[in-house]
Amino acid sequence: MHIAIVGNIGAGKTTLTELLAKHLGYDPQFEAVDHNPYLEDFYSDMKRWSFNLQIYFLNSRFQQIMEIQVNNKNIIQDRTIYEDAYIFAENLHDMGLMTSRDYENYRSIFDNITSFIKPPDLLVYLRASVPTLVNNIQRRGREYEAGIRLDYLSKLNDKYKNWIDNYTQGKLLVLDKDNLDFANKPEDLGFVIQSIEREIHGLF
Repeated sequence: MHIAIVGNIGAGKTTLTELLAKHLGYDPQFEAVDHNPYLEDFYSDMKRWSFNLQIYFLNSRFQQIMEIQVNNKNIIQDRTIYEDAYIFAENLHDMGLMTSRDYENYRSIFDNITSFIKPPDLLVYLRASVPTLVNNIQRRGREYEAGIRLDYLSKLNDKYKNWIDNYTQGKLLVLDKDNLDFANKPEDLGFVIQSIEREIHGLF
């Protein structure tokens, strides 16, 4: 069983991944943020480093997904390879922060890579408004995230909505993060686990 948690920066993906792994007994797979050599440079000069950053994410997530498929374990994954292309790279291109040449090259690599992998059994989308995202980003206090612009988060939210509205690759569960505090309220976490288990058992 492969469950993937998706959502914008600050939506609570890592927290939910940790909690679900603990409660369901699944292996967590986290996004390689802290070891990404391009992230700090990217936030200080997005145009210069956008392609490098996205290629790094694409490669690391492809390695991760191949391990998931080979190991055949129950996995909870923090963010997916699809978000790299449909959300982040596309948005960078739209904002003029990635050239069309780089974007087309990137999408070609993405299309080739994803032809070798299968999508998650269940995609869990944490939908969150910009104020909720900002609050969470400020609370965790990562220095390189301090300069993230509100219009950037808003554009990413638009991309997520478009992707999720047209998602047809497997089962989908949308959770409203504005009204859920699964980190601090056991009843909210219980609701999330119940919703996920309902989706999982519907697979068989």
